[in-house]
Amino acid sequence: MAKEGKPAKRIAVIGLGPAGAITIDALAKEQAFDIIRVFERREAPGGCWLGEGKPPPLIQSDELKLLSSRTADLQLPTIPSNLPAQLPKSSSPRYSESTVYPYLETNVDFVPMQYTQEPFPTEQSEHSRSLHGEDTPFRHWSLVQDYVRSLVDRRGYGDFISYNTTVERAEKVPAASGFGEEWKLTLRKDGENTDYWWEERFDAVIVASGHYSVPYIPSIDGLPEFSRDRPGSVIHSKHFRGRDAFKGKKVVVVGASVSAGDTAFDLTSVAQAPVYAVVKGHTFNGYFGDEAFNHPLIKRVTSISHIEPTTRTVHFVDGTSAPGVDDIIFGTGYSWTLPFFTPQSSTSSTTAKHTPVPTPRNNRIPNLYLHTIYTPDPTIFFVGAVNAGLTFKIFEYQAVLAARLLAGRVPSSRLPSTEAQLAWEVDRIAKRGDGPKFALVFPDFEEYFEELRRIAGPPTADGKGRELLPFNKFWFERFMQGHERRKDMWRRLNAQARETLGVRGSDGSLRPKL
Repeated sequence: MAKEGKPAKRIAVIGLGPAGAITIDALAKEQAFDIIRVFERREAPGGCWLGEGKPPPLIQSDELKLLSSRTADLQLPTIPSNLPAQLPKSSSPRYSESTVYPYLETNVDFVPMQYTQEPFPTEQSEHSRSLHGEDTPFRHWSLVQDYVRSLVDRRGYGDFISYNTTVERAEKVPAASGFGEEWKLTLRKDGENTDYWWEERFDAVIVASGHYSVPYIPSIDGLPEFSRDRPGSVIHSKHFRGRDAFKGKKVVVVGASVSAGDTAFDLTSVAQAPVYAVVKGHTFNGYFGDEAFNHPLIKRVTSISHIEPTTRTVHFVDGTSAPGVDDIIFGTGYSWTLPFFTPQSSTSSTTAKHTPVPTPRNNRIPNLYLHTIYTPDPTIFFVGAVNAGLTFKIFEYQAVLAARLLAGRVPSSRLPSTEAQLAWEVDRIAKRGDGPKFALVFPDFEEYFEELRRIAGPPTADGKGRELLPFNKFWFERFMQGHERRKDMWRRLNAQARETLGVRGSDGSLRPKL
């Protein structure tokens, strides 16, 4: 990061979802930068909330090994060295497709979702009102997309953005000025028939591309063959486009968290009964619990041991099985990927000490102080490297902190030393583990927000910079109340289903109500 009084001048932002949009605003309001450039691989703002009309890609059988080993999204094997260049379109998947389906609603109350200075739309869908009442706090996905887009459009940030553009490589190179180093980004813009490649140079990079792009599907014996014999029968929840495609089908849903619960519950109205849910022995989502899986037409089963593809029989580790399965849907999360960072981030000399670039480990990013500041290299920041909970507001506070640091407006006395930053990570690993839970801010929201706010400090005396408000406990209260509303919905609908369909016998089978 820039030292106080010596700000960086050229900033690159990767990604234009909710994290990237608020990052542009934070940077622009500092009024300290000559160049702000944002690279978004989709055609508009929105990130994982941006819908699309075309069907999702089919997961290929030979792709499953890469998805299970978290190696599906690597740097392209061939990147042109002579730039700019016009080349045939790349066939390598970049997993940028949408994650939404037509009737998807937020699973979080709109109050904790909105940024602190930009009110969220009040419009409610009829579907949401029918499920949660006239005061439903949930919003249709299209409103989230519009909300993110409006932040960009209303404030005239369009000129900063290059759409349909993928950052294929980010590397440190000797600065053109002859002093120090700078970032060289190799960029690829999707064209109708060809890709256009070029490069741009920057002083710092902010990664705001999120971690809900590349599906994770566990390795299961027989799954590739099952997929090969029935193309399109192995699906990740990212590619779920609604219940209608599964009418009358026998379906196994794998996963015990939010997307798996939503999907299994949704399918009870159309799929062949029961819908098998692979949840036994697994940890349920800490916010929503197992309520979604309590529907009488959902059968809880243990993990899959193997699949017999010729008979389409899914075998479970407890010895039971489900024959004649049509589709297997995985709600098993995503893999953190940063394919654009090259392993050797510095090339200024053959004797230089090379700084390590951010590299995912155990599905998190090591060396990331407060989930924002990359300790080994002060020219790299992350906005959005956290797991669920008050995320839009967290993005806002992270973005302002990054912008203030890059503008050189944070006194060194407010920022812990490198040793203290590394010690923070060691302490957090001891408490949370060296995996995804490391990046879970819950339940320490107030402490986290206030530390980001303390380091960032206020705007300048003449109003430069975005102001960070003190943490408001009301945000957390509404966050938790929203989860209870969702659980109440499942309890009510599950009770109605039991009343309508009958009761379960001691063996767990459904029998008519007398």
